[in-house]
Formats: sequence, C-alpha cells, structure tokens
Amino acid sequence: MSALLDALAGLPNAAEPVSGWITGGQPTEQQLRAFKAAGGQVVLDNRDPMEPRPFDEPATVRADGLEYISVPIVHGAVTTATMKQMHSTLKWLEGKKVLLHCSSGNRTAAALIPYMMIEKKMEQEDAVDLAMSIGLRSAELMEIAVQYASGLSG
Repeated sequence: MSALLDALAGLPNAAEPVSGWITGGQPTEQQLRAFKAAGGQVVLDNRDPMEPRPFDEPATVRADGLEYISVPIVHGAVTTATMKQMHSTLKWLEGKKVLLHCSSGNRTAAALIPYMMIEKKMEQEDAVDLAMSIGLRSAELMEIAVQYASGLSG
C-alpha cells in the first residue's frame, strides 16, 4: 500500500489504479490534509458543483496548498464530450500525485476507463473490471466511457 493510499484510509472505495492516483468517494477535510502531508499535489473533483457537501472543498483544498480541478460528471448529463474532457485532464495529470473523486467513486471509476484503454493499452474488459473493482456501479456511465474510448482506439 502506498503512503498516499494509506493517508486516505477510510475514504469510500479508496484505490490506487494508477501509481500516484488515488480514486474514491468524497474525502473529509482531515483526509485532504493527510493526502497533502503524504505528498499529494492535486484534487480532481468529479462532483457537480451544486451537489451538497459537508464543507467548502475548493477553498479547503487550496488552503491546504493543493491544486483544485473540477471536471463535473453529472448523473444523466454525461456525454462522450465529458469523457473527452476527463481524458485530456488525466493525460495532463500524468506523473502528478492526484486524488480523483466523486461522492462514491462510481463516476470517477467510469471516467478512468478511456484513460486505461487508450493510454495504458488495457483491453476493454480489463478496464471495465478495474473500474468495477474501484467503485463503478453505473452501466450507463460505463457504456459512455467505452463508447468514447472505442471511438478513439478503434
């Protein structure tokens, strides 16, 4: 287990599918501080800015000295354009220590599928299995992610 993953103990669906990238659900203020202390650099938030939260996450993240990026993945409004934005963001984040999260890990896990298929050359089935193992629960999100990735890798 890496120091980053260790720092986020208790995070819903916490996983490290790519070295240095922790995925999961909504972190607490304490978990954000522990992530920073463990060497974390960026928080990528896939929640809709209008979703209720226990604290002002963007302000807390910046106050902790971390970079905050918002790429909303909104239930019922996800398109291949959403996946494209997430994919280009993930390529930009390569080599950085990142916490990628939504409320449960479902949306974040789905959004990793294209990255795993295209950049990591994973087979579709393996990328989907990985996403399911780290919190993917939505067949709809999985289909959009695979459709986007297949369009690029096909």
